[in-house]
Amino acid sequence: MTLFRRDIETDPLPYARENDIVVLVYSPLGSGLLTGSFIPETTFEKTDWRSRSSGFTGETFRHNLAIVDKHEDFAADEGTSVSRLAIAWTLAQPGVHVAIVGAPTADVDLTTDDFAEIDRLTADAVPVSGASPEGIARA
Repeated sequence: MTLFRRDIETDPLPYARENDIVVLVYSPLGSGLLTGSFIPETTFEKTDWRSRSSGFTGETFRHNLAIVDKHEDFAADEGTSVSRLAIAWTLAQPGVHVAIVGAPTADVDLTTDDFAEIDRLTADAVPVSGASPEGIARA
């Protein structure tokens, strides 16, 4: 589910809501389309599936980038980014419980020394366990 792929709003999202089924949304940023980082001239590596996708090439891509631009203006008026707006919209949909937001890079190159320093800084940390399906009681 993204602002550009809303077909689950009619099926299967209503079914999931009615039957108390958890919905996990993958790629609420539309595989990068809603990040604001693409321009009409953007091309993708041959090995990137988007280079062969009609949604990321040609007139469809240019048209949807114009829609993203409109969302960027609205997001700016709200004091946020289009990415945050898209994620908030996704999570606000009734029945959506989780959104997986992936990032292909963190724009940080860590050296061996960086890893060693991170290990040093966290050596005395108290382990924190995350939630697991087995450990959560149904209400």
